[in-house]
Amino acid sequence: MPDSVAESACAKRADLNWLLHRAAQKLGAIAQEAAAGHGVTTRGQLVLGALANDDFPRTQLALGQALAVDKTTLTAELDRLERAGLIVRKPDPHDRRVRVPALTDRGRAVQAEVARLQSEAEAEFTAELAPDELPLLRGLLERLIASAHRPDHGSCL
Repeated sequence: MPDSVAESACAKRADLNWLLHRAAQKLGAIAQEAAAGHGVTTRGQLVLGALANDDFPRTQLALGQALAVDKTTLTAELDRLERAGLIVRKPDPHDRRVRVPALTDRGRAVQAEVARLQSEAEAEFTAELAPDELPLLRGLLERLIASAHRPDHGSCL
């Protein structure tokens, strides 16, 4: 039995956890492929995107809290991004012990290109949905994520 047929049969009997996990796995693989082509991970792209979209400097601690990424994981990712020349960590003007990560010009260009590629991949992944289904799916997932159901911690990736 071909994988897609077997997977389709499983999907019809699966619980919500399996369905969400499998969809995230498939989309995550596509997103990672787009990111890897530019030398970053999906988590790295998440960090670059947060830095690109903020209008104010953000400390490493605040960035980790906003992305729901623990300090150790974030520090390792920032180290990789800094070695690649995509970010710099500047001292916080209010507390020299604190670092504020910021995009370099190259980091901004890589982030924008990977975001474009990931957006194209997402559009391809969701192409079988009707035009009104994607906003509905996004809205439902956002409500589930924002709900008071536990756990309310954990990494975005």
